[in-house]
Amino acid sequence: MAKARNIILCGFMGTGKTTVGKLVAARLGWQFVDTDQFIEARCGKSVSAIFAEEGEAAFRAMERELCSQIAEGWRGYVIATGGGMVLDPINRELLKRAGCLICLDLSAEELARRLAGKTDRPLLANPPNGDLTAHIRALLAARAEAYRSVPHHIDTAHLSPYGVSEAVLEVWRR
Repeated sequence: MAKARNIILCGFMGTGKTTVGKLVAARLGWQFVDTDQFIEARCGKSVSAIFAEEGEAAFRAMERELCSQIAEGWRGYVIATGGGMVLDPINRELLKRAGCLICLDLSAEELARRLAGKTDRPLLANPPNGDLTAHIRALLAARAEAYRSVPHHIDTAHLSPYGVSEAVLEVWRR
């Protein structure tokens, strides 16, 4: 069986998709693309600005368009998706067709530790009652079904970025 033409990393923000994606791309000699950064470059503004000025629905439409482009013929890429990209079932199917789709998992507590103080995450701005962990837990619960439907999972909790990259490559080689 031929190996997938792309490796696509998804999961909640802060799970290490970009860090690990860059490591995997370097090891394979492939190109790395972070979908949020790709959309920012295309629009000339940050994801936060897109959310503020155009709304989440407009951003999600941009994500779907990018998923279609990826599925139509990208080859030799390691792609780190935005945390919400796979919430759309059409996006999930497009990404599954485009390559080996792997979800990076991490607990709400560890995510809150990693993401505390980040100002570039619009969905984490002003958590209810100031409780970031509870807010992340609620977001993870809302996304659980979508994340569960991803074919491959790697728990990143006790692995270094290099260890996660090894696990990603192991899944891809299977």
